[in-house]
Amino acid sequence: MAAITTTRSAPSLEAVPTTRQWAMVRRFARNRLAVVGLVIIVLLYTLALLAPVIQRYPYDEITSGMRDKPPSAEHWLGTDRNGRDVYSRIVKGGQISLAAGFASVVIIMLVGVVLGALAGFFGGVIDSVIMRFTDILLSIPLLLLLITAASLFEPGLRTTVIVIGLSSWPGTARLVRGQFMSLKGQEYVTAARASGATPIRIMSHHLFPNALAVIIVQATIWLSYAILLEASLSYLGLGVRIPTPSWGNILQDGQRELLAGAWWLTAFPGLAIFLTVLSFNLMGDGLRDALDPRHRRR
Repeated sequence: MAAITTTRSAPSLEAVPTTRQWAMVRRFARNRLAVVGLVIIVLLYTLALLAPVIQRYPYDEITSGMRDKPPSAEHWLGTDRNGRDVYSRIVKGGQISLAAGFASVVIIMLVGVVLGALAGFFGGVIDSVIMRFTDILLSIPLLLLLITAASLFEPGLRTTVIVIGLSSWPGTARLVRGQFMSLKGQEYVTAARASGATPIRIMSHHLFPNALAVIIVQATIWLSYAILLEASLSYLGLGVRIPTPSWGNILQDGQRELLAGAWWLTAFPGLAIFLTVLSFNLMGDGLRDALDPRHRRR
C-alpha cells in the first residue's frame, strides 16, 4: 500500500504584517481614553463635513431683535451681538479650524520629514546646515515667530495655514533625523547598500517604514497644536478674519459681551477648542502606546 505523504504549506508572507497590525489595533482598543478621543475626533470631523446640512441658520445671517439671546429651543447655543446663531457659527468655525489644522500638519510633516530624513541619512555638511537652521528656528518662541510672520502678510485662512506649517516643522525634523540616524546602522540597511540600492530607495523602502510609527504619533499630536495655534492667531486678529468664522475669532468676538452676561459666546467655542485638543492628545498617547513598543504600557 502506497504511503500517503502530506506537505505542510509555508506560512504566508503577508500573515506576519497582518498579525502585527491587528495586535496594534487591539492595543489601541484597550486604551479607553484613546478610543474616546478617537470617537470625539470622528464626530467633530463628521460635523464639519456636514456643516452645510446641519446648520440651523446661515452662519452670517443677522437677525434684528435677536441680539445676545441666551440658549433656547430656537437658538440652541444662543445668539451673538449681531443676532447671528452661535451654533451655526461654531459648526462652520469647526469646519474652518479643523481644515486649517489638518492642512498645516500636512506642511509640517512634509517639510520636517524630508529635511530630517536627509540630515539623518547623509550626515556631514547636509546634516550641519539643516540642523543649524533648525536650531535657529527652535531658539525663537513659536508663538512670537507666528505672530511676526502673520503680521507681515494679509491675514486669512491660506496665510494662517502656510505660516503655521512653515514655522512648526523643526521639532519633527529633529525627531525624524534621530530615527534615521539610529536605523541606518541596522543590518538590513547594510545589506541594501551592498546590493546596490540607491539612497532614495533605502530611505523610502527601509528607513521610512520603520520610522512611520513615530511620524504618525507626531502628526497626531501636532494636529492638536496646529488647531490651538490657529485659534490663537485668529483670537489675536492675525488669522482667519471676521466675518469668516473660526473658533478663535468667535471666542474673541464673544469676549466683548462677556461682561454683559453673555457667557455662552465664549463658553461654547472655548469648549470646542478644549475638547478637540484634548481628544487629539488622548488619541496620540494611545497611538504611541500601540505603535511604539518602547512606550507601551505594561
